Amino acid sequence: MKLTTVVAKYVLLRRSTGMRFRSPVEVLEAFCRAMGDIDIAAVKADGVNTFLRGKGRITSTWHQKHGTLKSFFRFAIGRGYATTSPLPTVIPQCPSAFRPHIYSLDELRRILGGVSALRNRNTDVPPPSIRALIMLLYGAGLRLSEGLSLRFADINLQNAVLTIRDGKFYKERLVPFSQRLATELGSYAAQQRRLWACPMGQGSAFFAMRDGRALKRDSVEDIWRRVCDAAGVRSPTGAAEQPRLHDLRHTFAVHRLVSWYREGADVQRLVYFLQVYLGHEKLSYTQRYLTMTPELLDQANRRFENYISTEVDHV
Repeated sequence: MKLTTVVAKYVLLRRSTGMRFRSPVEVLEAFCRAMGDIDIAAVKADGVNTFLRGKGRITSTWHQKHGTLKSFFRFAIGRGYATTSPLPTVIPQCPSAFRPHIYSLDELRRILGGVSALRNRNTDVPPPSIRALIMLLYGAGLRLSEGLSLRFADINLQNAVLTIRDGKFYKERLVPFSQRLATELGSYAAQQRRLWACPMGQGSAFFAMRDGRALKRDSVEDIWRRVCDAAGVRSPTGAAEQPRLHDLRHTFAVHRLVSWYREGADVQRLVYFLQVYLGHEKLSYTQRYLTMTPELLDQANRRFENYISTEVDHV
């Protein structure tokens, strides 16, 4: 049986259980392209190893691909579509945990300035759409997929509330945001109505290209990379990853935490509100976003020192 046919059966099964299954599908589609139009029995270990390794050194992506293919071949063998797995039996050591880039306010200003300075020539992607999207991703801590899926009906500018309908696990949530951000988004919406030849119904994409279609992830990420390079926003020398759009979500969480520390708020209590705001099922998921930066560490140390001083005074 053709590899692509078995993949289609596997994806259908997984999605029938209610899983969205987006990232694994991307891996499996790339795997089919790399292997070519062959039978699943013709998949060889050398080809699999080449696919897993990619173009550079081994990163967490290797393990992500391996995990997806391991589940797929377990399915294929269990259904009789394959007799053996071509996956390697020796698993390389997982690289150290990835640390997201926490943007400084100066970096964010330079990035937004770079987007505003983009020229509109030879592109269907209006810079104002990219700028407004970046501001929302940082200002509301959204995932990129959540921002790109927003429709006009999902954004209540008067009350400054978003309705996220396409979050993880198909969950819907309400996300309040600042009046300042509401003003920025309102200006963008008005500009879109004036300049874009696109439908403006409540069901149309809020972040749109000139023809009204929703912005595409690949186009947005390509522009982001070029703007970061031009603005000099780079990871330290030797880092495997460069600053990503998704790091805006990490930055939102860390900046919010630092702000609470500065205000003297009960951070241990408020972090549960942050969990709900970000749409996480477990607190441990939120904790991954709270990457320790020098500023955050300084604020936490000050809070601890104040606590110790108070306790000593009562001894």
